[in-house]
Amino acid sequence: MSAVSFTPSRCHIDLAALQRNFARLGSPASLMPVIKSDAYGHGLFPVARALANAGARRFAVGTAGEGVALREAGFNQEIVPLTGGMTLDEWRTAAAHTLTPVIGCFEDMDKAAACSRHDRLFRVALKFDTGMARLGFSVDDLPDVLEHLRLRPGLSPVLVLSHMACADMPDDLDYSTAQIERFTILCAALRVAFPDIERSLANSAATLGLPESHFDVCRPGIALYGGNPFADTAWEDRGGMLEWVMSVSAPVVQVRRINAGQSVSYGRQFTAPDSMTVAVITAGYATGIARGLSNHIDVLIDGRRAPQIGRICMGLLVADVSAIPDVRVGDTAWILGGQGAPGVRPVSALEMARELGTIPYEILCRMGGANPRVYNEGKKLLVKEAANR
Repeated sequence: MSAVSFTPSRCHIDLAALQRNFARLGSPASLMPVIKSDAYGHGLFPVARALANAGARRFAVGTAGEGVALREAGFNQEIVPLTGGMTLDEWRTAAAHTLTPVIGCFEDMDKAAACSRHDRLFRVALKFDTGMARLGFSVDDLPDVLEHLRLRPGLSPVLVLSHMACADMPDDLDYSTAQIERFTILCAALRVAFPDIERSLANSAATLGLPESHFDVCRPGIALYGGNPFADTAWEDRGGMLEWVMSVSAPVVQVRRINAGQSVSYGRQFTAPDSMTVAVITAGYATGIARGLSNHIDVLIDGRRAPQIGRICMGLLVADVSAIPDVRVGDTAWILGGQGAPGVRPVSALEMARELGTIPYEILCRMGGANPRVYNEGKKLLVKEAANR
């Protein structure tokens, strides 16, 4: 049966930009790129391959299932599932595929120990809560953690990690500093028992802005894909060199004139103040463009911005192209990214996020997961991937 593509829109992934971002964040030996949730909508396998080719030695994924998929695809890097295993079967699978899952509670430690083998140590990571109050052992649990590990010799802790709560907020620097201090003290005590255990605290923001948080391994996520965690803060320039990796295009399917007083799309939320030329574009909320962006975002056509007008539909939207001459059916509209004319800034995931009161992560995951993806390295087309994953 032929694969079904429900939309002519395309999500373009620039793997060369991904690799450049990776290089900007540190040496490969000091980084564990986060490629969880289908690499933030960019595609798990193509992103992993590009990063492996750039020298990545480790990957952080969300689940054991993602780690197993990478192993079965031939990746030999250390793979760290950040949520460990949900069931005993997942812990067995993680052990069988030589993953390094995160343990953050005593119940999971018991499950991991039950999956260790006498002839091969089970490499694991330990997670401690230093201020996020989400997952992980408390710092006060350390004596009990050490005792539990002593009684479970099949487990080999090779990594200790924690997660920063507000490293992207320069105004909360004192809180981040306190987390770093707690993690430093914790690791010093832990290294008495496990001298070679590696330490990881820094996320994207800390990787870019807090060198004292780097320890042995940084875990950049959104920065890999071009998101500046310090956007709209006093430290914005610290991530200003990053490049967006994702862009989204869709074709124009109709160009028409409408008269003054004529409304556009459902609900009559937009009425033309004058006669105008509009373009109908094959993208909508089914391809990841939030309906809440209706009348609040632009698209890029022929390098120029065109205001989106009327309600965004399931697979269509309308843009005012009155100021862009000679727009034709078949022209490409860029929903994200694209090449702007001199002085014209393309629409970014950050701009969409600001309009929606959210973060670029959500935009990238939504649009990357809803459109067929096309991968490029420089100007060379590498692979195409259907959206029906």
